[in-house]
Amino acid sequence: MIKSYISITKPGIIIGNLISVAAGFFLAAKTEAASASLLAYTLLGVACVIASGCVVNNIFDRDIDSKMDRTRNRVLVQDGLNIDHVFIYAVALLLGGTAVLYRMANPLSAVVVLLGYVFYVFFYTMWYKRTSVYGTLVGSVSGAVPPLVGYLAVTNYISLDAVLLFALFCLWQMPHSYAIAMFRMQDYREAGIPVLPVVEGINKARKHMQAYVVAFSVVALGLFLLGNGGYEYLAVASAVCLMWTRVTFRKMTADNYVDWSKAVFKTSLLVVMGISTVLGVELIPLTI
Repeated sequence: MIKSYISITKPGIIIGNLISVAAGFFLAAKTEAASASLLAYTLLGVACVIASGCVVNNIFDRDIDSKMDRTRNRVLVQDGLNIDHVFIYAVALLLGGTAVLYRMANPLSAVVVLLGYVFYVFFYTMWYKRTSVYGTLVGSVSGAVPPLVGYLAVTNYISLDAVLLFALFCLWQMPHSYAIAMFRMQDYREAGIPVLPVVEGINKARKHMQAYVVAFSVVALGLFLLGNGGYEYLAVASAVCLMWTRVTFRKMTADNYVDWSKAVFKTSLLVVMGISTVLGVELIPLTI
């Protein structure tokens, strides 16, 4: 039972987002006082809110999850838990996570995480994901909120660094998500989810992915030129952006698009891990 309740929070998604939270926190901590305890509370608060969003996603997507190979065995699709209890669980996670951020960080971070939650649950999960090819774009907004919350937990104000960080992760989400949609096209087609590769074809999706990777690289450079990214950041960001650009601009055909999209996806993970890690490495030691 406990394992089932943990699984519907999608731990993998939580961990991935917490890495970006830490990246935003470390970037802000270069110019503002921060502590290890604040980092821990920020991670806890964001983790609970993300977990709540994932639980609601599991509840709402049971119909389409049952049509996709990778999701048809999820707990709620198999009626493994009481839906009323699961909904209460989601509400408790949302309230608990928001309260932690409000009390232990600051009200601004709590408000922003709630805005991200609204985008993910209402605009993405309940609306655009099912009805529009722009669902991925809407989802990218909520996906870029965690690093912004990490930043705001330290500063309590929005700066140019915060805007660049938000834009960076918004742009990263797009080729990352399109790559998944491309190598899982059959699943999305059977579930009736209008992602770009299904609606407009793989060639148009590829062109969009290339444009987003170039835009991502420009913003990543901007974080050094206009923000507080240091020389270590510049070196790592340049390396991973060059790597992602080379992979994305490789030749793609109807015969190799699955392998091509998987390569773009795997490289996107290296990109976000590299940038998030170097921001932490550049940081002076946190106070207790």
